[in-house]
Amino acid sequence: MPEAPKILSDSADCIDDIVVENNNKVLKFIEDVTADADEVQRRVLSEILSRSANVEYLQRYGLNGCTDRETFKKVIPVVTYEDLKPDIERIANGDTSPILCSQPISEFLTSSGTSAGERKLMPTIEEELGRRSLLYSLLMPVMSQFLPGLDKGKGMYFLFVKSEAKTPGGLVARPVLTSYYKSSHFKNRPNDPYTNYTSPKETILCLDSYQSMYSQLLCGLFQNEDVVRVGAVFASGFIRAIQFLEKHWSLLCKDIRTGTIDSKITDPSVREAVMKILKPNPKLADFVEAECSKGSWKGIITRLWPETKYIDVIVTGTMSQYIPALDYYSNALPLVCTMYASSECYFGINLNPLCNPSEVSYTLIPNMAYFEFLPVTRKDELTGSISEPTALNDKEKQQLVDLVDVKLGQDYELVVTTYAGLYRYHVGDILRVSGFKNKAPQFNFICRKNVVLSIDSDKTDEVELQNAVKNAANQLLQYEASLVEYTGYADTSAIPGRYVLFWELSVKDSTLIAPAVFEDCCFTVEESLNSVYRQGRVCDKSIGPLEIRVVENGTFDMLMDFALSQGSSINQYKTPRCVKYAPIIELLNSRVISSYFSPKCPRWTAGHKQWCTQN
Repeated sequence: MPEAPKILSDSADCIDDIVVENNNKVLKFIEDVTADADEVQRRVLSEILSRSANVEYLQRYGLNGCTDRETFKKVIPVVTYEDLKPDIERIANGDTSPILCSQPISEFLTSSGTSAGERKLMPTIEEELGRRSLLYSLLMPVMSQFLPGLDKGKGMYFLFVKSEAKTPGGLVARPVLTSYYKSSHFKNRPNDPYTNYTSPKETILCLDSYQSMYSQLLCGLFQNEDVVRVGAVFASGFIRAIQFLEKHWSLLCKDIRTGTIDSKITDPSVREAVMKILKPNPKLADFVEAECSKGSWKGIITRLWPETKYIDVIVTGTMSQYIPALDYYSNALPLVCTMYASSECYFGINLNPLCNPSEVSYTLIPNMAYFEFLPVTRKDELTGSISEPTALNDKEKQQLVDLVDVKLGQDYELVVTTYAGLYRYHVGDILRVSGFKNKAPQFNFICRKNVVLSIDSDKTDEVELQNAVKNAANQLLQYEASLVEYTGYADTSAIPGRYVLFWELSVKDSTLIAPAVFEDCCFTVEESLNSVYRQGRVCDKSIGPLEIRVVENGTFDMLMDFALSQGSSINQYKTPRCVKYAPIIELLNSRVISSYFSPKCPRWTAGHKQWCTQN
């Protein structure tokens, strides 16, 4: 198998030559693994299975040490998180025997997907940090083919850690990016011009979101002439940073002018790290103040950071709703999606990073994991629902398509087998084959399976939304009112975005229902949603208060008539639980008779509820 390229050493005599040499190694590595994709996949699976030959999970299904694809597919089932949950709970509770993986589970990575309202726990091992670092090391050499000179400046990236918890067995459970930022791979990374950021690591590792955002913006503004690229993980996070700047630019200008840090920044390590950078600069303060005090914030990114070449954020899937705002703030700088990853596994990279956001495709890197694909079809383009082909039976599910055998234009659900103990696991992402790099396919990200609402990293599925709405609507029964029908959408016209639900009611006397009742309904929905949503509301402030808009009677009949006029079948039509199509949202809004907001934040604590109970 081709070796991963080495990261730059800080002992390089001639950094320019080393950058060029490293870039060439990276590009050759990509060429090699994609040209020999099927053989690389065969070796990856064989290596995973030979390492884990004695683990309980594989023995349970009678693999008996076999490492070939045919036997593996015949005896190992395709599974979901619910299937693995008993084994994962054993590990979380302290069982250190080799249940899923021969290597010790080092921690759990908390997924943005949920199970029973709590974050899913993805087991990981220490060596996976190296595998993630490998994928990161591929990004900038690819980008430099399209935009040279990126090694000459700095990146202003807004990166944050989130709270973590410990399982009853003592393992840390935290988001994948928090794990990476706290690792030595990130904190002690070698001298590399491509990882030269404006934010000191202390500002990134600060748990207080206000202090972290403020100090990162302060450092980014102070080094504004050095910045050649800006970004965050998600588009929503970058928009929040710009809107934070809108609220606090006067304080930031004061600090730049005087070379001091605002008293609200109390973290000693943050203050010390920032003071190593900050010096009094009245001229820069005047410049920032002049730009920020103008009436329009159009193009504020290129005005304050004039050398910026692109914005590095995820704008695929539900994040595409933020593209208009990014274009406004940046004067339509290129929006670059560099990589495709999840808590389960890091998957691939974008080899054409300057493409239009609607055309982003990711090349899966064959040595990251063993990949299989389950064909899926769309039931209804208007509602965007996804289903497996009706003809697919249990036997056929075992014969999933291998990486090199996918068909151009076909939609698939991604299934992975990882080094950390997931075997034939449904990731839940729907991908469409858009092309090939040598023998390795390239995919458009279409959506998350079953997700109906999402603002940031939250993912609310149809069943969860149905249960939350049911809990809230029950409060109307005492007023002789009931919910006839409902739908919702993610409103990102303001930051933070919020969930909006349209409710049609059957009510005997609407005057008997006080506004506070509907506000309590809003709150009950929020209380019933998963922990990722509630964390976004309470801790991250990335999601605004949920809104219920009551619509006139007959509204959902009009919605059905509209769908039928657009080609939906009357025999298959059902009310969509999420609407994205602008004319439908306009129709619903035109029928609103009243609206209500959640009056307070729902409850949230780090860790699973059962852990808190046990503690």
